[in-house]
Amino acid sequence: MKLILAIIRIAKMSETKKALADQGLPSFTAMPVLGRGQGHGDLEKIKAYEGSEDILDDALTFVPEVPRLKSKRLITLVVTDDKKDLAVETIVKANQTGKSGDGKIFVVNALGSYSVHTGASGDDTLD
Repeated sequence: MKLILAIIRIAKMSETKKALADQGLPSFTAMPVLGRGQGHGDLEKIKAYEGSEDILDDALTFVPEVPRLKSKRLITLVVTDDKKDLAVETIVKANQTGKSGDGKIFVVNALGSYSVHTGASGDDTLD
């Protein structure tokens, strides 16, 4: 079993939900999170500004030393080992725009799974 943690753009949530369901992976948990990667998105936007250099210099003085945290969604799902690649590929395909901030996916070994409702354990608890 694999635990998949995917951090994605909020605007891609509906597309991701549909893509996972279409692939037979409808069960997951999503929650709002804040964070940042290595990118310098705010600085890139300011540098792209087509104003005078004076305005650009003024704008750069307002860039905080520590970039702001961005709102994202964290999706968690547990899948059988044989569905890991399908889940990762589906999430990538639904979220890849080619721009900084598309997200990150982590795959972790899950030691077990238990259904509180039925008492079942292992792969039988997964979709």
